[in-house]
Amino acid sequence: MPRPDHSWDSTLSLLTRARAGDNEALEELFARYVPLLRRWAAGRLPRRLRDLTDTPDLVQDTMLQVFRNIEAFEHRGEGAFQAYLRQAVMNRIRNEIRNAGRRPERIQLDDGAPDDGLSALEAAIGSEAVERYEAALQRLNEQERDLVVARVELGLTYSEVAEATGKPSADAARMAVTRAIAHLIQEMAHDAAQTD
Repeated sequence: MPRPDHSWDSTLSLLTRARAGDNEALEELFARYVPLLRRWAAGRLPRRLRDLTDTPDLVQDTMLQVFRNIEAFEHRGEGAFQAYLRQAVMNRIRNEIRNAGRRPERIQLDDGAPDDGLSALEAAIGSEAVERYEAALQRLNEQERDLVVARVELGLTYSEVAEATGKPSADAARMAVTRAIAHLIQEMAHDAAQTD
């Protein structure tokens, strides 16, 4: 079965059709972006909230809200829609974290699994490093940010990164990702130096 065309032109076409009320276009956008966003969001929701909110449900609910207000999206080029969706999911995660403080505390039935309150990403690299990573990621240009997110957070292969970002080959994508990650590391090191 051939893979669907995930080019920016096809995304823009689907967005235009979805805004005109085409449900098939909406379903195609949903099918295209939900798996990527689920992979991206995995581990970002702190463990203590996972009983209250399942990450796939959170992503799906966020996507439904975005598609109800699809007219609000302003397409500014390749990768903009994916970045818009990522930001919507991140905002939803932040809202869940804020709202958790307002809910009554849940009692764990199984005391065998300690909860340190950290997401999988925070546990792996530390919450301060996550904050530096997010801040440094925002200072990258849009193309670099898309390359880092595609490879590091979404786990796409270099061939998939090439397809998603318009690079001519997997090798070109690999080199671009390497440069973008080097720039990200430089930005993170700059933040670390300023806090010391």
